[in-house]
Amino acid sequence: MTNSDLSKLKLDKSGANFRRKQKIPRWVLIAIGVIAVLAVVFTLFADPALEVETSVVARVYPSQSFTLLNASGYVVAQRKAAVASKATGRLEWLGVEEGSKVRTNEVIARLENRDVLAATDQAVAGVNNAKADLADAQQNYGRMKELREKGYVSQSELDTADTRLKRSQAVVAGAEAALRSAEVAVEYTLIRAPFDAVVLTKNADVGDIVTPLGAAANAKASVVTIADMSSLQVEVDVSESNLSKVKKGQPCEIQLDALPDNRFRGSVHMIVPTADRSKASVMVKVRFAAPDPRVLPEMSARVAFLEREVTSAEDEPITAVNPLALVSRNGKQSVFVVNDDKTVERPVMTGEKIGDSIEVREGLKPGELVVINPPKKLKNGSSVTRKEK
Repeated sequence: MTNSDLSKLKLDKSGANFRRKQKIPRWVLIAIGVIAVLAVVFTLFADPALEVETSVVARVYPSQSFTLLNASGYVVAQRKAAVASKATGRLEWLGVEEGSKVRTNEVIARLENRDVLAATDQAVAGVNNAKADLADAQQNYGRMKELREKGYVSQSELDTADTRLKRSQAVVAGAEAALRSAEVAVEYTLIRAPFDAVVLTKNADVGDIVTPLGAAANAKASVVTIADMSSLQVEVDVSESNLSKVKKGQPCEIQLDALPDNRFRGSVHMIVPTADRSKASVMVKVRFAAPDPRVLPEMSARVAFLEREVTSAEDEPITAVNPLALVSRNGKQSVFVVNDDKTVERPVMTGEKIGDSIEVREGLKPGELVVINPPKKLKNGSSVTRKEK
């Protein structure tokens, strides 16, 4: 190719391959810059979630302010019996179940007793025969005595009649003793309640063999277990170092785990005069001031030994909060309530101190969550997280 041909070659800049590059609009750049600045500002100045300690607003009793000592234990029936029969036999009838109330000498079960009933009937017949013979001997002695006074019979004949009379009297006494023995045998087959009580457990069913010692295979030693509910007391262990704070007759307040919203009045009934060396404690028995049908044997209980009696005005629980939750500002007190991981500052009106808590008369409800030891930068509406314990 010649130089003249090369000079004719030209690039076509008007085609699609050589279109002019478009510029980004200025307003788009400005918007991106503003968004970036706002993100930095939000990151620097946003209020991060604060980690705080919390406490629950509770219901407490005024007696906590004059409690000397607390101890735990169990409700125990002081009169309790496993009722059994003195005889051995098959259980024929059972008239009670768990929870049944029984009275003293009430028949609650019966063993098979047809054999001893037959023996009783035989003993009754023996008594009747002996009494009939006695009546005849008495009449004969009376006649012989009259005849002897008139001289119609000898003294030996009168003595013979007298001997027969005495023998008949002895026979009657023996027959009556045999009858009593048969009646006792019948009584042994009747299982009676030894005192007014409530049936706790049923240990045998109809058809079971009941024996006093329970030595036979599958035999039952007792039919039911009963307890006198009026004898219920709380038995607690008090450490030897705290025993000086307890005395007989001291007022107490009893709380049962099964009835957490109730307090029962009581008093120290007995300090058992021996110590448990393995636990270095002494058992103290606390009786209830009044029986309550909701209290059952073997319930777990806590006992507060009080400095004085509880007044009627101190029976009802009050709302209380941890004193560390209170914040004082401008002579007023407030707390930070946690609601959906946000704090709400709420003014409160406080009252007297009760144990480790303080009474709240206005501003809080039981069950609400409040911040304790609130940090200085905590404010209304702050985001918070609870510390793990």
